[in-house]
Order: sequence, then structure tokens, then C-alpha cells
Amino acid sequence: MSRWLTRTVTFIALLLLLTACTRIGLAYRNLDLIIPWTLNDYLELNGEQKDWFDERLKEHLSWHCTTQLPGYLDWLDRLKTMVQTDQVTDEALQQRTREAKAAIAETAREITPSAIELLQGLNDEQVADMDAAFIKDQRKRQQEYLKPSLQQQIQERSERMEKRLNDWLGPLNIAQRQRVVAWSTALGDQNQQWIANRAHWQNQFSAAVAQRHAPDFPKRIEQLLVNRESLWTPAYREAYNNTEAQARSLLIDLMADSTPPQRERLLKKIDGVKKDFSDLKCLKAARS
Repeated sequence: MSRWLTRTVTFIALLLLLTACTRIGLAYRNLDLIIPWTLNDYLELNGEQKDWFDERLKEHLSWHCTTQLPGYLDWLDRLKTMVQTDQVTDEALQQRTREAKAAIAETAREITPSAIELLQGLNDEQVADMDAAFIKDQRKRQQEYLKPSLQQQIQERSERMEKRLNDWLGPLNIAQRQRVVAWSTALGDQNQQWIANRAHWQNQFSAAVAQRHAPDFPKRIEQLLVNRESLWTPAYREAYNNTEAQARSLLIDLMADSTPPQRERLLKKIDGVKKDFSDLKCLKAARS
């Protein structure tokens, strides 16, 4: 199943600016951008379920393209204006973040009834396989993100961010590279809180699906998919708030230290994202 749970990614302010935009065309067609969590890695659908899902997917894509994408284009325009007018401020980034979260929540609400219907149709074997896959996922992420020393985690996080930034801004200067290291250092053991919260959500999801024929199942899934923040662990809530603040601070400082060629490259990348969206046939049809 293609990316059912909407995850507000750690760096929501960077969602389009730094990461997901690089794969918009393909990602959009698979709802990867819209609904970033995927159960496709955890759940094997049978032929009848796949056929049903494909039809629902088409409906959701049509709805999203005609009702949501125009707002995405406006959002990108506001982002571009921030760069052009040198107004990449904490207040502006917080506003863009609120707008992005609202768009994600609206899509989550739209697809939740389909998620409920599909999950209610799972058999016991599929549920058991999903639970086993969740456990495997938790072990894999612990191995990848928690086994390294804290210093190594910080270094690897810096390297991942610098790689993303290089794509959007071009090679970073010394001040920018140092700022990325400082950003990663400030996040500390954020990996620990992120993975613990992810496991916490998966465990609650498994518990809900185990009772998928109970009267309160739709309400439980809606909370898991739409109101997921209400289920965060206290430690992750604190870490997340810090992460968002650190992300905004990083963006502000990077833009303050940016060169004209870097800003020009960034503006071109944003234009490229807009073109990817604008060229989608469904959006053209909706505007004709």
C-alpha cells in the first residue's frame, strides 16, 4: 500500500526545499510525496486488494491534483518570494511550516476512510506479517541509527544534510559547512527519540489493527493517521520542537551566508519543482 500514514518529517520546513522535491514527478504519481509513510514495505496485498487499491488510488490522486496542487504552487511562490526578497526569517518559516502541516493533514483526512476499509479487510496472516515487518524495521533502524556512537551519528547526519544542500545550493562554503556541523551537533541524540517514537506508533497501529472489527476501530485509525501528534511520546515531542527550531535557524543562517550563484541555483530548483507540478496532466485538465 503506497504511503498511508502522513508523517510530518523531522525538518518540515525543509520538506520541499531540501528533500522531497528531487523526486516529485514519480513520487507524486505514487502518493509518496503526499503520504510519506509507506505500508508497502510491511504489507502484502492479494490480487483483489491490489485492484481495489489501484482504483482508490486513482480517485485520491484525482482529488489531490484538482483540489490541493494549486495550493502547493502558491506555497512554492511564497517560498520563492522569501528567497528573492531576502526574507528567510523565523516568522516566515514558521508560517510556511503551518501551511505545509495543514496541507498534509487535509490529505490524511481524505485518505483515512480508504485506509480503514483496506485494513478492515486484512486477514490474520497479513496482519501477522505486518507485525513481524514492523519488528524487523525497528531492529534495522536501531542498527543503522543507534548502534554508531553519538559522535558518529552527528557526523553522518551532517554528511546527509550537506549532500542535500549541495543539490539545492551547490557546493557549500566553509561557513555553511561549519553551520551544518553545528546544527547536527545541536540535535544530539535526536535519533534515539525519533526511533523510539516510531516504534511507539507502530505498536499502537498493530494493536489497533488487531481489533480491526471493533466499533471504535475507525476512530483509532483516524487518530493514528490524522492526529498522530496526540500520540507522540513526551520525549519525542520535546525533541521534535527542538528539531524544528534548529531547522529554521539552520536555514536562516545558510541563506545569510549564501552567495548570489547559490541563491540563483535555489530559485531555479524551486521553479523546477513548480514545473513538475504544473506539467501533470491532471492539473492541466483541471485548469482547462
